[in-house]
Amino acid sequence: MPGRARVVVAVLATVTLSSSIGAALTAPALDYEYFKARVEPVFLTKRPDHARCYVCHAESNNAFHLERLAPGASVWTEEQSRKNFETVSQLVNPGDAATSRLLLHPLAPEDGGDVFHSGGRQFASKRDPAWRTLAAWVNGATLASKKP
Repeated sequence: MPGRARVVVAVLATVTLSSSIGAALTAPALDYEYFKARVEPVFLTKRPDHARCYVCHAESNNAFHLERLAPGASVWTEEQSRKNFETVSQLVNPGDAATSRLLLHPLAPEDGGDVFHSGGRQFASKRDPAWRTLAAWVNGATLASKKP
């Protein structure tokens, strides 16, 4: 590789690395309290013509696995919520709802979602209040921030 080409490659690699580091440094932290109060209820909510997220994802062995509720329980324990938070946090790109699997997989393809989701289209569009709640969390919402 000629010297000039090596320099160009080195500069491009440095710029790419710097951009990645900058994005990581500016990405918002995912707020556990917001997750517990606003996001987890989305997973338990029955939407017309769809099963609750919980019904499939408590039984799944895929990346989006929710903790199983105790018999008769309607909410998770603190320990279970923390496990759910850790699992679900792996499915998002903090600060970038538009590329987060948690938001794209159940979203209708007509509004930018994945083509296939065996649970159907939980969210017909990004205007859905539950989708917006998930997006707000991914984008750094806290209970004090008063975002949806």
